Amino acid sequence: MQSKSGFSGVYPMVFALFDDKGGLAREPMRRQIKALLAAKVHGIAILGMATEVNKLSTAERRTLMEWVAEDIGGAVPLAVTVAESSIQGQIDFVRGAAAVGAKWAILQPPPVKAVPESALIRFFGAVADKVPIPVGIQNAPEYLGIGLSHGGISELHRAHPNVAIVKLEATALAISRLIEQVDGTLDVFNGRDGIEMLDSIRAGAVGIIPGAEVADILARVFDLHDGGKADEAERLYESILPLLIVLMETMDTFLVYGKHVLAHRFGIHATETRIPFTPPTAFGLEMMRRYSAAAGPV
Repeated sequence: MQSKSGFSGVYPMVFALFDDKGGLAREPMRRQIKALLAAKVHGIAILGMATEVNKLSTAERRTLMEWVAEDIGGAVPLAVTVAESSIQGQIDFVRGAAAVGAKWAILQPPPVKAVPESALIRFFGAVADKVPIPVGIQNAPEYLGIGLSHGGISELHRAHPNVAIVKLEATALAISRLIEQVDGTLDVFNGRDGIEMLDSIRAGAVGIIPGAEVADILARVFDLHDGGKADEAERLYESILPLLIVLMETMDTFLVYGKHVLAHRFGIHATETRIPFTPPTAFGLEMMRRYSAAAGPV
């Protein structure tokens, strides 16, 4: 599907990397970004669930955003997830993201469950109307506990055209239903670490936002498919699909073990996950070593 917002392709959501004292690690973060740029990803995203945004202070979120924007240097578009819990907080954060060079923002719903959908639409619309860059909505109720219906997404876009993108954690079937309901007027990015990537694109998604650990391979898959080499894209995708399925068992599994894949493949050893998390097992680490060796170094 042709992108209407101008954004498409593979936008890895980068991991937050910490030093042995639990602080943000500058040089490993720079290494992660430079490796992704060298792998020719189509954009880079920051401050989503893969970045452990719920474990970061607002100051740390801004620091990471500024580091990543500096390291990208305008080479590819930067998308910033915004998790502030108030309308003004989200407006201020999006404006700050735009000031350092972000090209679009992904708004997370406030962490308040069981609110009427109309209230969420008003919340997102109030933010979208006051910011200088296009916004997307992260609609992942399975992970966040709150979200919009397909009808609510369509209503939000009609009333607030700056809402141009939806970032889902959904099946290809759900993507197809959403695109049909909104008459193709919104760009859809899927997540789920790239599971159902090719079917998501066939359903009408313009891109995916996976983790960083095999984003280089997923970017090649996207380019092959986009270039008409569907069979080659399918074969390459199938080679990493077992790893993606393992990692997406739970978000905790993804964070703990995905960072170990990053360590093996990128030569980055800041693999700690911020507490609380479930420690990796010897068996799990051996699995990641095998998968990483099969995928090859970056």
